[in-house]
Amino acid sequence: MDLRKLKTLIDLVSESNVSELEITEAEGKVRIVKASGVPMMMMHQPAMAMAAAPTMATPVAVAEAVAVQPAGHAVKSPMVGTFYRSSSPGSNPFVEIGSVVKEGDTVCIIEAMKILNEIEADKSGTVTKILSENGQAVEYGQPLFMIE
Repeated sequence: MDLRKLKTLIDLVSESNVSELEITEAEGKVRIVKASGVPMMMMHQPAMAMAAAPTMATPVAVAEAVAVQPAGHAVKSPMVGTFYRSSSPGSNPFVEIGSVVKEGDTVCIIEAMKILNEIEADKSGTVTKILSENGQAVEYGQPLFMIE
């Protein structure tokens, strides 16, 4: 399969609500699975090609884009909405990298259906990573912060 065609398929899966796509052609089979928002692609040679050359190793191309999960506890989004680090555009963010938070402290706001929802830390510790950008759309269960 043509590399440009593969890239186009990966881009289509990335930008859509499709979570899995499988295409079978004479040259082989391609399966693209979107896991945690990052598409993975596996390409398999047809079974006849493998049986025809048992003494030669048939290469199987596998391209993976896997998001590495940072160490620590992830504060995850409890809903779909828009992520905001502060209560208003001109004010200071609720937390920064290095901020010490206690369980129950407000760490951000998620706007959903015109309602501003304060998101609280579900664990005490130090904020080590901020995983979302201000104004970015977030999904249910998406990690927002890492706390150690």
